[in-house]
Amino acid sequence: MLKSNFIRVLGMGGSSGVTFDELLALAEQVLARGACSRPDAIATLSTKRGEPVWAELASYYACAVCYFDAERLEQETPRLKNPSEAVFRTVGCHGVAEAAALAASGPSGILAVEKTASGRATAALAIAAPSGAPQFRKGRS
Repeated sequence: MLKSNFIRVLGMGGSSGVTFDELLALAEQVLARGACSRPDAIATLSTKRGEPVWAELASYYACAVCYFDAERLEQETPRLKNPSEAVFRTVGCHGVAEAAALAASGPSGILAVEKTASGRATAALAIAAPSGAPQFRKGRS
């Protein structure tokens, strides 16, 4: 069971056109596996910034949404449990869900739930002690 004093970041990736319902179902599955009910932030690739489903998901959980460029996510490759050459060829980093969760949770963040996939989305959960993670504010980061 994750202690409530940890920062919880839900990293997610999704194909163009992924629906809110699919993102929510996958988020709920990953959060349940991590024994928590809501994230402190959702993190994803910066190319998703214009897609309303990400703001909608963050609003549902009343949390921040953080966007990272592929170059920043690529810096997390040594910490990924499931790096992918196919993802690298497509978006320019070796993973989105795990990398985004780790990037947003800071250098002390660890993966609590590895990448989990649905039809058009991926999700992973990272946790960090509050002293080692950035502070999140609701809305877009």
